[in-house]
Amino acid sequence: MAYQLEGQMLEICSCETICPCFIGELPDNGACDVAVAWHMDKGSIEGVDVAGTTIAVIAHIPGKPLDGGWRAAVYIDEGTSDDQQEALLNVFTGKLGGPIADVAGLIGEVVGVERVPIAFSAENGKGNLQIGDVASGEMEPYLAADGTVSTLTNVIFSGSPGAPALLGRAPSFRIKQDAVGIDLELAGHNAVECNFVFEG
Repeated sequence: MAYQLEGQMLEICSCETICPCFIGELPDNGACDVAVAWHMDKGSIEGVDVAGTTIAVIAHIPGKPLDGGWRAAVYIDEGTSDDQQEALLNVFTGKLGGPIADVAGLIGEVVGVERVPIAFSAENGKGNLQIGDVASGEMEPYLAADGTVSTLTNVIFSGSPGAPALLGRAPSFRIKQDAVGIDLELAGHNAVECNFVFEG
């Protein structure tokens, strides 16, 4: 086995809640601008320990997500070593296969890879994400009648394949990434949290 990763994913996008991308439909307003981060609580990639690392992507999805053609920028937390960065990129660009490779295959252009400070927290539908000075957002959960966080399962598209998505909204969301072509500031739009286990 080339890699085994466990952690949390936090995703905030420009779609209204709930994002149509989950079921493979056209995003609200015809396109989706998204910031998504995966934090490794524990894991190893080809013998490299990547526990505690975070990788994030800012992307413009020009239509239905499964049609591909995304433009993206990739960010690695500044505390990541060279070996850890190489290992993470091998997984998250799809080189090592596994469930995340299908998502990586939808990206048509990567405008750059950069190390920046990344602040990440996600727990029971509440979260915060800061990617350098390029993107920031927070998540608050939607609650079911029994007080638990509402979830979405068994969908055709997810940044955490196979895992239920905890549903929420972003009280604040900001991205300014010129190379990707995103400059937005929104409130009340889609946010999700997932736990993930990736093996390949």
